[in-house]
Amino acid sequence: MTTLLLSLLLALAQAAVPGVRPLPAPLTVARWWDPPPTPYAAGHRGVDLSAPVGAELRAVGPGRVHYAGQVAGRGVMSLTLPNGLRTTYEPVRPLVTEGEQVTAGQVVAVLTAGSHCETPCLHWGLLAGETYLNPLTLVPRPTPRLLPIPAPSAPPATGRSPDP
Repeated sequence: MTTLLLSLLLALAQAAVPGVRPLPAPLTVARWWDPPPTPYAAGHRGVDLSAPVGAELRAVGPGRVHYAGQVAGRGVMSLTLPNGLRTTYEPVRPLVTEGEQVTAGQVVAVLTAGSHCETPCLHWGLLAGETYLNPLTLVPRPTPRLLPIPAPSAPPATGRSPDP
């Protein structure tokens, strides 16, 4: 049942792709999403994206600021998207206030020092209710394109005339 619920929530997240990255492309993942097997078990409930301190962070979609402030001495900001999903950003200095409406792509925070990564990073999370999802499902996928096959190269010259 849990697997079915998580599959449905993931499908909901993918169906509602807002289409904006929180940081400029290309995103560099310092630590991947590693969901815990149970709600209180160890795991990584988001992804860590490498970025320099001072990087501008963007709203991944339109929504309302759910929270903007300090949690355990670290700046945190979360946005509620129109589909009810909530995305979180930390450690940040929010540039928006709780209850404020934001647009997709709007700069909503600045990355600060104090992450749990070896180098500065954004911990980016995604929640459906109290269930954590992979926030990378919100990132737009590149459009695949086919490239032409290169023409075969001519065989090397042997210095002989071709046989008649």
